[in-house]
Amino acid sequence: MSVSLKLMSFGAAASLALAATPAFADAIPLDPSNVGQSYTFNYNGFSDGTTIDGLTASTTFTLTAASATSYSFSYSVANTTGAPLTSRISSFAFNTDPTISSATSTGAFSYTTLDSSYPNGIGNVDVCFKDAATGSCAGGGSGGLTTGETGTGSFTLNFSSPISSLTLSDFFVRYQSITGAGNVTSASGAGSMTTTGGTSVPEPGVLGMMLGGIAAIAILRRRRRSVEPAGFIPAYA
Repeated sequence: MSVSLKLMSFGAAASLALAATPAFADAIPLDPSNVGQSYTFNYNGFSDGTTIDGLTASTTFTLTAASATSYSFSYSVANTTGAPLTSRISSFAFNTDPTISSATSTGAFSYTTLDSSYPNGIGNVDVCFKDAATGSCAGGGSGGLTTGETGTGSFTLNFSSPISSLTLSDFFVRYQSITGAGNVTSASGAGSMTTTGGTSVPEPGVLGMMLGGIAAIAILRRRRRSVEPAGFIPAYA
């Protein structure tokens, strides 16, 4: 096999390996310098470990204020579920580090619950914001956002002692009143961050291919230079 073909194979393998590596873009490290920045997530939908095509949502969180013991955000949640499915989003949730001591919320999801189980195998989440006073993160009530609707509001996370920074991670939404998905009437969705402060975050596969291609080109150039005779002027110089 020629050197070029070997390097192309190496680049492809590197790209595939990097593409298979999970993205870490769904964790948001925050401190007071991030006030004003926005973070947008797209969500899938799944039930009993099976992805439900067409069951989707998006959220945007903007840090509006930060102090030693509280961080405040505005939020926008959109139910983007596509035909022939319909759904109702009854809550959104995430984890915090450090753990919060309390939370308050206004707007479309004005009820909060701490340290509660989220359905579909997700397990406990640090906080969820709901459409109804149900006492848990599993949902209930008849409010929330139906297909095509967008809801806005604000929430504040409070801490029992001063902190210098905050990390949010593991973003989820809860779908209920689902139609068009067979026997599935409720599900959850996991979020993947698409923009940070207005800057797009590359998809893992695209980023992997870019890095793999750059690595292959760099190695090819080094290889050519190592075998060129003295005084040889390469055509690409």
